[in-house]
Amino acid sequence: MLFLYDCFGDVMKVKAFDANHELDLEDKINNFLKNIKEDKVVDIKYCVDVEALIDREQIYCFSALVIYKD
Repeated sequence: MLFLYDCFGDVMKVKAFDANHELDLEDKINNFLKNIKEDKVVDIKYCVDVEALIDREQIYCFSALVIYKD
């Protein structure tokens, strides 16, 4: 197992989230962040993927990666 450390010796971790609706993703992330001290959050990466189907329907997938110190 590989652990990444910041310059202060804190272990770096990631938590991945995904949802079909943007508000659901926000809820998941906000619930997770309630348990993390603000100074422990390093970064949040956000992505939206859109798939267009033959019948012109679009499917969205919202995802985020929270990088934080343990």
